[in-house]
Amino acid sequence: MRQALVMGNWKLNATKASVEALVNGLVDAAKDNATVEVAVCPPAVFIPQVEALTADTAITYGAQDCDVNTAGAFTGENSAVMLKEFGCKYTLVGHSERRVIHGESNEVVADKYAVAQENGLVPVLCIGETLEQFEAGETKAVVEAQIQAIVTKSGIESLNNAVIAYEPVWAIGTGKTATPEIAQDIHAHIRSWLAEQDAAVANKVQILYGGSVKGANAAELFGQADIDGGLVGGASLDAVEFSKVIAGASA
Repeated sequence: MRQALVMGNWKLNATKASVEALVNGLVDAAKDNATVEVAVCPPAVFIPQVEALTADTAITYGAQDCDVNTAGAFTGENSAVMLKEFGCKYTLVGHSERRVIHGESNEVVADKYAVAQENGLVPVLCIGETLEQFEAGETKAVVEAQIQAIVTKSGIESLNNAVIAYEPVWAIGTGKTATPEIAQDIHAHIRSWLAEQDAAVANKVQILYGGSVKGANAAELFGQADIDGGLVGGASLDAVEFSKVIAGASA
């Protein structure tokens, strides 16, 4: 039985005051929904504050990205070693905004995934298709290629210590949401594709859905057989709304 995981990606949003209010506002939801793991991914500068605020709570946390290098002349980057030192459990890799805005290829994402694992972090591999790819019927081929880069670099068994987050790019921050049936179809395809290579890995790996998840649709989405929780954007910035999403994962 795979544990549900609900993870908030705060993106480029937060202040010291909002971080304190948000984390404190999630403590009860994390405690009251004990079957659900609750995690947050703040901007890197707020990770030490989150580390302090989540001490003695059920909330875990991670980073939104990590560099392919662990040290050196790479101005502006954060290494997996540094993130681990501040208590991060997770790091996102390959979020669509990194792929689209920063031009990260499948191979670069695979390198980040590998270095994260090598340094004790659990990579959350973000995959998904654009609107054009969705309308062209290319979704399954796109996500297969994105995962194949990981398998080629790190091996199928590396997914025993990773999370996959399927995020249709056309549903991120747009208010559009894939229907539970569409989302389940892709999640089931991902798990089936993995099972062709290793059934045990396919059965174990958590596959999260991301793409305008909110309190109103969380329970229906998370109730699908192959959807193991969510990677939540905008709704994760409001403690009341995010708490509803968390409750939806334990419904």
